[in-house]
Amino acid sequence: MSPATQKPSGIFITLEGGEGSGKTTQARRLCDWLTTQGWQVLHTREPGGTLLAERVRGLLLDHSAEAIAPETEAWLILAARRQHVDHVIKPALQQGMIVVCDRFSDSTIAYQGYGRGLDLRVLRTMNKWATGKLVPHLTLLFDVPVRVGLRRRRSQRASQNRIDREATQFHEKVRAGFRTLARQEPRRMVVFDASLPLESVQQHVVTFITRWFKRRGIQQLQQR
Repeated sequence: MSPATQKPSGIFITLEGGEGSGKTTQARRLCDWLTTQGWQVLHTREPGGTLLAERVRGLLLDHSAEAIAPETEAWLILAARRQHVDHVIKPALQQGMIVVCDRFSDSTIAYQGYGRGLDLRVLRTMNKWATGKLVPHLTLLFDVPVRVGLRRRRSQRASQNRIDREATQFHEKVRAGFRTLARQEPRRMVVFDASLPLESVQQHVVTFITRWFKRRGIQQLQQR
């Protein structure tokens, strides 16, 4: 069986959440902890993960006088995702690595679907094409009230992007979308209270991941 057709043997974990939820920090800390436990880990993000996809990220997040149509936004994200999946995520999974990804398909449904109002059925169909039907084994959702998350982001004026500056109503729709997705897929998506201090959230994540691995016998996989 060629590498391109092998069934992925690694573990795919995604982190999701609204702006200011702390998921990027938690992704980095989770990768650091997994590495100390002896796992081979790939830390990546969306949009991004490849040279081309990172260029698309710049188009999507940089401030511009030209408004981006919701459909254009979705197509750019999905195109970047296809590059990311084909060139980074699937090869790493086929090597038996743990892939930790900061955002993935759920963000598209939450932001472009619930937030922008695009057709959810169409988005899901397009996402299956963009991912080759790849679904995370586990998704950690960091939930925080919009006012708290935006206060965190807007206190960092130098790093604000186009999405940070969207209206509060938009971010409320995104949060509601994420929470709806978590209710629909409780076995895959686990919600963490991201309004707690970072250290507390990190400890909850480590405790959960440890138990999740044990329940599934994942500690029996080859560690490097």
